[in-house]
Amino acid sequence: MAERTLYNKVLDLHTVDFLDDGRRQVFVGRHLMHDATSAPAFGDLREKGLKVKHPELTFAVVDHVIPTNDYSRPFLDSQAELLTKTFEDNVREFGITYFSPGNGHGICHIIFPEQGFILPGMVAVCGDSHTSTYGAFGALAFGFGTTQVFHVLATQTFAMDKELKVRRINLNGRLGMGVFSKDIALDMMRELGVKGGNGFAYEFDGSVVNSMGMESRMTLCNMAVEGGAKSGYVNPDEKTFGYLAGRRFAPKDSEFDRAIKFWESVKSDADAVYDDIKEIDVSNLAPMVTWGINPEQAIMIHETMPVVENYEGDARKEVEIAYRYMGLKPGDKIYGTPIDVVFIGSCTNGRISDLRLASRILKGKKVKVKTLIVPGSESVKREAEIEGLDRIFLEAGAEWRNPGCSMCIAMNPDKLVGYQRSASTSNRNFIGRQGSPTGRTHLMSPYSAAAAAIEGRIVDPREYM
Repeated sequence: MAERTLYNKVLDLHTVDFLDDGRRQVFVGRHLMHDATSAPAFGDLREKGLKVKHPELTFAVVDHVIPTNDYSRPFLDSQAELLTKTFEDNVREFGITYFSPGNGHGICHIIFPEQGFILPGMVAVCGDSHTSTYGAFGALAFGFGTTQVFHVLATQTFAMDKELKVRRINLNGRLGMGVFSKDIALDMMRELGVKGGNGFAYEFDGSVVNSMGMESRMTLCNMAVEGGAKSGYVNPDEKTFGYLAGRRFAPKDSEFDRAIKFWESVKSDADAVYDDIKEIDVSNLAPMVTWGINPEQAIMIHETMPVVENYEGDARKEVEIAYRYMGLKPGDKIYGTPIDVVFIGSCTNGRISDLRLASRILKGKKVKVKTLIVPGSESVKREAEIEGLDRIFLEAGAEWRNPGCSMCIAMNPDKLVGYQRSASTSNRNFIGRQGSPTGRTHLMSPYSAAAAAIEGRIVDPREYM
């Protein structure tokens, strides 16, 4: 088993006890909540007559159901209004800090790092699989279900069902033009598979990761769960510390200096032992795009889609289903495939750096298809507007929205209709994921999605450089 990694160190520091059944009881430093998974947990608290153990360590936001075109209350969708009101009543009753529209609102996995809640060496949890995003800060971050949300509310701990192995993924080489962390993530899914990380935590390292900014690292860790990993992280470094300096809830002044010493101590040791190590050279990587119904089914922009005969057994059946659902043919090129809708946003690619990338493509151009650009937080929206990015998007004919999960999950009015095909910067291309049971989703980077918006088809964004 792995030894002396950040995973081992942080987990040991947060272990309260071992339960009779052998499970590890882990203390939680930050508990984040959103509207989609919390209601039953609050009901369980009431039923058992319990309070939230540490309300000061729990933070909440409504992001999944909120409409991005109009925040006016009540929402036109009565179910969304009921869910939101119930959520707001719950957090108020139990004394939990709530980031409402106009008060730091946004997508949970974007606003909480922005606020400085997520720190190296911390255990952070949320009832959402993409909680792995927070690992970019050298935290151990886990997503889980409503039952465990209740346990954390009641005890500030959770029982770890299974000890994880640690896989170090070294990303080296030199990224080519038009290639970004989203492309790396999709390439990694293709190489390791959507189940390849089952039972693992992923540690990302290598020259490419070391040169990445924090927002790119967040994208990489966000997608770790799509490869089956329970968690993904990057060892903290000067970029981590620089990002956290001055954040609202981060340590200040001399406390920050002391914190850095601790943060340095939780990094994986130079002689750390790993259960597995993967070496990936990204030098020849081109912009990636998914052709199928999971993130593993991805190719580089000029490659042809795989032939069915390359697969056997269940894998072959899944590929056959993917081709039927997506309306594509084996052996064809993905380049030039027409699309109907473009979505730029989500907890994967809704940060200011993502919007800057999209604006570089869209500036002075016009979109040919419906294009939604949804900032991940009020802070991102405000910064984009200061920089004039909103004007670039609006002049191009795109829709500039308010923060929210939007078309990534389609628990709100932003949905595909019928057989519409989308170019999306979100994290999942599952059947029906974007709201229509017959809608088709192609995952790609913001750069690639912006180029698709101009052309109305999947193209190589490097043609615009």
